[in-house]
Amino acid sequence: MSRLSDNMRGALLMCLSMAAFTFGDAAIKATAGALPLSQLLVLRGILASSAFLVMAWYFKGLQLRLPRRDWVLIGVRGLSEAVAAYFFLTALLAMPLANVTALLQMLPLTVTLGGAIVFREAVGWRRWTAIVVGFCGMLLIVRPGTDGFTSASAYALCAVLAVTIRDLVTRRVSPVAPSLTVTFVSSVMVTLFAAGWSFGQDWVALTPWLIGLVLLATGFIIAAYLCSVMVMRVGEVSFVAPFRYTGLVWALILGFVIFGEWPEPLTLLGAAIIVSTGVFSLLREAQLNRQVRKPLAPRQP
Repeated sequence: MSRLSDNMRGALLMCLSMAAFTFGDAAIKATAGALPLSQLLVLRGILASSAFLVMAWYFKGLQLRLPRRDWVLIGVRGLSEAVAAYFFLTALLAMPLANVTALLQMLPLTVTLGGAIVFREAVGWRRWTAIVVGFCGMLLIVRPGTDGFTSASAYALCAVLAVTIRDLVTRRVSPVAPSLTVTFVSSVMVTLFAAGWSFGQDWVALTPWLIGLVLLATGFIIAAYLCSVMVMRVGEVSFVAPFRYTGLVWALILGFVIFGEWPEPLTLLGAAIIVSTGVFSLLREAQLNRQVRKPLAPRQP
């Protein structure tokens, strides 16, 4: 990648990150509920947390002496991550991979909405319009009031809410807290949450097939976070961010090839609306950030 521009390297890393996240989700879905979700999260969490600790040490991103406010925010973030993992993976085991992935693409819109409501961040009419249209796309996917709306649909929407809270809280963590430290602590909290949840549940013996799937899911999530960290170091946000939607392409491919799933036309239309409005919101936010950072022209004498 040394011959590529920073933007192209950032775009490639973003694509790799989204592909790794989606492949990891597919590995978990392939377990088909053969082992308790709490057991799966504990096993994946122990392996992933160990890897994140090594990554944080290697990249010199492990910093435990942080302001109290940051620790509170990191704790809330970790709790939100744990809740999101429960709802998302529960929905994933019951819904088509592409459907639940498409709903997660609402995040740029829901984070913008949450920032406006909770933190009184300025949002212009263009992004408000994108939010409204994007939510219409979401309704085309879940279709409340019809037979297509199930408890899994509600779980997926709860996952979107939890991840939105996670991302809003992350924005308030001060720059002195390295991203790898935040990721490591969140991973540990998810693991502890799953361990507590597993009390009273019978763990099942792992077959070679299940061991392979757990290792695949763990390897992919480690690779995804590693690429995510590297993305933050290269490229312009306005150029790189829209490539996050390549995860939906992978979800469509894997859902069809591995699980024999293909979304209904209304679902595809809703996904297209969400992606379009999400890309617009990301580009608009990047444009506004550039305008804020643009230095004022010197006054003429």
